[in-house]
This record gives sequence, structure tokens and C-alpha cells, in this order.
Amino acid sequence: MNLRPLKDRVLIKYSEEPEKSAGGLFIPDTAKEKPQRGEIVAVGSGKITEDGKVQKMEVKVGDIVLFEKYSGSKINIDDTEYLIIKEDDILGIVQK
Repeated sequence: MNLRPLKDRVLIKYSEEPEKSAGGLFIPDTAKEKPQRGEIVAVGSGKITEDGKVQKMEVKVGDIVLFEKYSGSKINIDDTEYLIIKEDDILGIVQK
């Protein structure tokens, strides 16, 4: 896959959700919500400020991030679902 987001956008691969609930019940695919967590697989060059300079991205490839529930655009590449969002829609980086 060769896709590089433009400017202040990032490409996120959804994290896999567990198949069972905390109580041990299996969750059917129709009842699962999309996770609000994923791994960054590509980043753009950065946001262009009002004075024409490029502001460096705070996130990098490999970061696990939390993002807003209804943000971005979903795309499918090679049978894998990704999300393209602006860096501003990222709520935080999960520390390992």
C-alpha cells in the first residue's frame, strides 16, 4: 500500500476489538461498535500556518491513538478498513 495523506492528515488502521465481553460472552459483528483507537500507518507533511510555514506533526507512524467517534473518512485498501482524519481530531497518544 502506497498512500501518503496530505498536509495535516493521518491514515489510521483500526485496532482489533476483543471477540468476548468482560463477562465472557461472545459479541456478534453486528453489535460491535467501531473502535475509537487505532495505529497510525502514514502521516502527512504537516499543517501550513498562516505565515506559510509547515508545522511539524506531533504524531508519527506506529503511534497508537484515540480519536473522535465520528471523525474522518473511511476507506478500504486490500480488504483492510482505514480511517483518514485530521491531526486535530486525535484526542491523545496511548503510552506503552
